[in-house]
Amino acid sequence: MRLSIPLALVGLSTTQLVCASLTDRAASDLPPYVLEYAPLVWLHSQETYMPSDIQQQLDHTRPNVNWTALEGVESPLALNNLDTLNSMGNTSVYLTSLEGIEADPEPAWFQGIRPDSQGRTENGTASIIVIADRGNGTVDAFYFYFYAFNKGGTVLGLEFGDHIGDWEHNMIRFVNGSPDAIWYSQHASGQAFTYAAVEKKDKRPYAYSAKGTHANYAIEGQHDHTIPGFNLPTGFLLDYTDRGILWDPVLNGYTYTYDETAAFQAVNSEDPVAWLDFNGRWGDDQPPNEPSVFGEAKNVAGPNGPKFKGLDRELVCPSKPCFVLPFRTFSVDATS
Repeated sequence: MRLSIPLALVGLSTTQLVCASLTDRAASDLPPYVLEYAPLVWLHSQETYMPSDIQQQLDHTRPNVNWTALEGVESPLALNNLDTLNSMGNTSVYLTSLEGIEADPEPAWFQGIRPDSQGRTENGTASIIVIADRGNGTVDAFYFYFYAFNKGGTVLGLEFGDHIGDWEHNMIRFVNGSPDAIWYSQHASGQAFTYAAVEKKDKRPYAYSAKGTHANYAIEGQHDHTIPGFNLPTGFLLDYTDRGILWDPVLNGYTYTYDETAAFQAVNSEDPVAWLDFNGRWGDDQPPNEPSVFGEAKNVAGPNGPKFKGLDRELVCPSKPCFVLPFRTFSVDATS
């Protein structure tokens, strides 16, 4: 279901907007608490690479395997037929940018859509919600955020980890309709907290999106990710977060259910579904002969999509061990 708030509701609080949208969809299959407790995302005040329209990524790329464009691709390539690429290369397919990751000047579409004063990405769908019912009163709601470009970090003057396409997410585990715990994705790892521990606006938890990398944190400040999941306040690999631009992903997104057969279904039949079964990557492959230092390169391969982000997880974390922290970790003033 694409969530869009009528202009007549502008001026209401974020919580009131969500509740109003729920009233409009009273007959839908969407559990009300999924939106009532949906995260709000603070983008960094100096962020260049904003949330991006998911379809736009297809408009500016061409499917490649081994840096060779595929022939016979359906045209136009769209979210409702993207899964057809699975039979043409499966996980080896990369949605490869027409301009290239080192294009100069940088393509404007890399920069996405700056949320407006209401927190909406106008004229673009940059987020989805995936609802997985685990049974016995437990429901996991995944809140995915899409960005066209990821700007990596800098260590000793060297830049690492740039890639086209970027999927990040929060996941809230609900027990009998109440939020119990929340996961924040951070690079190849992340952190889990009790719902009670995290900062909120009314019922809605905040996620702080790191400048350039979009890793999600529960606090603002600077975060070292040299040791995944530790979130130390200083170190070699630093992310920076602050209260810059507030994005409300639920104001314009798609919503799906996901079941034990690994099948997706749109809450509203108008929303495209096939793209969620795409097995390839949402950006360029790592360029051939890309120089690296200690195995880390400036330009790396784009990510795979939501279906690969642990939707079948048993714990709040996508893997073990899983520590659900009852407190937020420390931070220092954000600088960059």
